[in-house]
Amino acid sequence: MNITIERPFAATEKGRRENNEDFIYPLSELANSGQRLFMVCDGVGGAEKGEVASVLACDSFQTFFNTFLEEDDPSEEFINRAVHYTESRFDEYVAQHPEAQGMATTMTLLYVGVLGITIAHIGDSRIYQFRRGQIIYETEDHSLVHSWVKLGQMTKEEAAACPKKNVITRALIGTEHSVDADVAFIRDIQEADVFFLCTDGVTECFSDEKLTMIFSSDRNAESIKDTIVEYCSDKAKDNFSFYIIPIQSIQKLAGYKQYLLSFFYSLA
Repeated sequence: MNITIERPFAATEKGRRENNEDFIYPLSELANSGQRLFMVCDGVGGAEKGEVASVLACDSFQTFFNTFLEEDDPSEEFINRAVHYTESRFDEYVAQHPEAQGMATTMTLLYVGVLGITIAHIGDSRIYQFRRGQIIYETEDHSLVHSWVKLGQMTKEEAAACPKKNVITRALIGTEHSVDADVAFIRDIQEADVFFLCTDGVTECFSDEKLTMIFSSDRNAESIKDTIVEYCSDKAKDNFSFYIIPIQSIQKLAGYKQYLLSFFYSLA
């Protein structure tokens, strides 16, 4: 399929914090409808340079994709090679800057390919897919409270108010604590679907129900961006960052070509 996106919109703000440890790729002023790779990262570490971790993660992934991606759609194995490349770059940075020991970051990634859209995440930054305002896909947080919710030990409402809600169980840190990303390949895509990548500074301000209300409105992506920024600026205690990626059109490939692409992709 040939996926065309509308102009994407993004924001990254420090909220009520002294500095912004989030980072997005590409920068909002550079984003356009021809962009294929998008990332939103939330640095962890404060004095241990969380802001460096988020920038370095975005830089490492885009470098790896630009250098090594030869197919139209990245495989799960390719994305986790990018994860491990990024971890090695963290090691190199900490070796030269010991004060950065302990820096880490969450990661969300979206790639607009030929067969569909590939998404990946590490940590509690999220990716949503909205269709006519309804959530049809949502990543699962790598967090302590989410694991408790899955085990039935607390409700989602209790998790949102839990003092340990910001404790994550997976993050990009370095090769000593190597992780893999959760990767999903989205093939069910329709015109006017909207993908939304965001840090926990956004999800702490908005429940899924509130996000559904915002994305179900007739407002365009820029207006939705302004609404989210305004609300988070008033409510967020943390940095908050996000990307809104609207789908403009979907053109199906000819049947045999689609079959060949799907076949060869399955072998990757």
